[in-house]
Formats: sequence, C-alpha cells, structure tokens
Amino acid sequence: MYRLLFHLVLSRLDPERAHRLAYAVIRLMPTFGIGALVSRATRPDPSLRVRTLGLDFPSPFGVAAGFDKEGLAIRGLGQLGFGHIEVGTITAIAQPGNEKPRLFRLVPDRAVINRMGFNNHGAAAARRILERAAARRARPVIGVNIGKSRVVDVDDAIADYVESTRILAPAADYLVVNVSSPNTPGLRGLQELERLAPLLRAVKHEAGGTPVLVKIAPDLTDDEVRVIAALAVAELDGIIATNTTLSRERLRTDPAVVAAAGAGGLSGPPVAARSLELLRLIRSSVPGDFCVISVGGVESADDVIERLGAGATLVQGYTAFLYRGPLWAREINRSLEARGIRPGTARA
Repeated sequence: MYRLLFHLVLSRLDPERAHRLAYAVIRLMPTFGIGALVSRATRPDPSLRVRTLGLDFPSPFGVAAGFDKEGLAIRGLGQLGFGHIEVGTITAIAQPGNEKPRLFRLVPDRAVINRMGFNNHGAAAARRILERAAARRARPVIGVNIGKSRVVDVDDAIADYVESTRILAPAADYLVVNVSSPNTPGLRGLQELERLAPLLRAVKHEAGGTPVLVKIAPDLTDDEVRVIAALAVAELDGIIATNTTLSRERLRTDPAVVAAAGAGGLSGPPVAARSLELLRLIRSSVPGDFCVISVGGVESADDVIERLGAGATLVQGYTAFLYRGPLWAREINRSLEARGIRPGTARA
C-alpha cells in the first residue's frame, strides 16, 4: 500500500516537503495515542537485543543521522520498531543549512542526493529536546551526531566541536563526531590524521562517560580508513561507516536528472558495495568487541544480516525509509526474528 502511495502521491511532492509531512506524522503519533497501538505490532523481540557501548539496544537496526535532525520524533521512531535513533547533525551554532532545493530523489536507483548543510536550531535548543526524550522510561537508544558550524573556520573546528560536546553529551546515550559530510565546506579535510587526532581526543575528553564514535566517508582510500580505524580504537568507543558519497558511478537514473540535482552526497543502494567493503576492512583492523556501526545502502533484512555477518555490531538505515514506508523497521525486525538471528551473541 505504501509503495503505491509513494508512486502515486509522495513521489510527486518536493522531496523535502514530503519528508516534513512524514516527519510530522511520526512526531505526532505518540501525542494522539496511535504510537502505543503501533508499538504493540512493531516492538522488537528480546532475542534481537544487542549490548555494546555499555548500552542495551532493543534491536541492531536503527535510524541513521539525517532523518530526525531535531530529536522531536525519537519517541515515534522508537514506536515504529527502530532500536536506536541517531539525531542530527547538530552544530554548536544554529544554522539554516544550504539554499533550497537541496534534496533530490533518484527513483530508478532508490537513492537520494542531499546537500542539506546541517540545518538545525543549534546545540542549546537540541539539549532541551533531548533531555525530555531521554527522561522517558520506554524509549530507544539516543545517539547524537555533531558537526562543524558553517560560520566557524576549519582551523577553529576543535573548539566548536567541544562546545557541542559540552552541551549535548549529558543528554546523549552516545555521541558521533561527523567529519564526513560533503555538504559543509572543508569538513572532510578533518579526516586527515593531523587534524582528526586532536579533534577526537578533545571531544572524548569533554564527553566524560558518554561513548564517542567517529563517522567516516566512503570516498576515503583503504589505507586512510585503516589509519582512522586504528585512531578510533586508541581514542574512541566506536566507528560508523559510512556517510554519503560524492561518486555518481553506475547509476541507472537518467544522467540529465543526476546532473540537474547537482552537488551533494549520494545515499542508498549505490553506496552499498563500498560501505560493505569498508565494513569488512574495518572489522579486520579492530578488536572483535569494538563497536562498528554499518550504514549505507541498507534496504532489507538480507542487507542487515549481511552487515552483521561481515562484522557490524549495529546497522543503520535512512534512505530506504523514504521508499519503503513506516513499517520498514518492523519488517526487518520480524524477518530477523523469524530467521533465528541473534545479533548480540557475538559481541555482547
């Protein structure tokens, strides 16, 4: 039903407007009592529980950063069956993001190009929202993804990230240092070791007891990924692979449509192969109990199982949510349960 609705109605709407409508519905689900009814059918089976980062995740499958930029839909997303919600990206200073249009569908590839530009209301506003969400007894695990404020020079990035950490770490179950979005000028340069190492150390120190992970780009070379993985093991609690890609290779969408969309990060199935490749590379380079979260092109339970089998501790998705609809997490969790998958046993 949802896929028919998508093709007949939602695919005709501006992508960002369609996202706002879906977000509003999910956000309001708990308010009208719908979420409580929905959660009875979507709640992950206890066998899917994963313990990592000192936290209990109800399911290995969660929502990647980008869907819930403000943290206002945490409860509703949890009621849809997601085991964790990664909020953000949030910056220390509020910013509107890039000019619209900034979100584009590549329907033949079930993919998306975005150049949102970290649009958010700033760390202080997010803190108040996150504290309310974290105070709830029944909720998913809450991750918070932080990035560099656009108005801050790259040379001053450490202080900017530390300020976000100071404000947000107390309200987060875990924190993610985003240095891999292609939509903030200069940001990906922070993945260079001489810049990345002091940044991660400063954030980890400011975070106190809150686990800290780093999110990397799929466009790095294998050698660069090995170096960052070693740094993450030495300094942090985990690594997330991967963010969106700048590549436009092997797309089925009309090249004219791709060109018209312009710059931005590509997500969805076109990034899946590289994301899986880097997952295997990272897992071969880090201890078995080190938290590795895999994201990029995940669409189905088969994809989640493949990522878990390749060494992922947890798996995230986002783009397929737009194409598969509100019961996506339920479908994945039910399939994992039916097939006897026990994701927490290897790295509990």
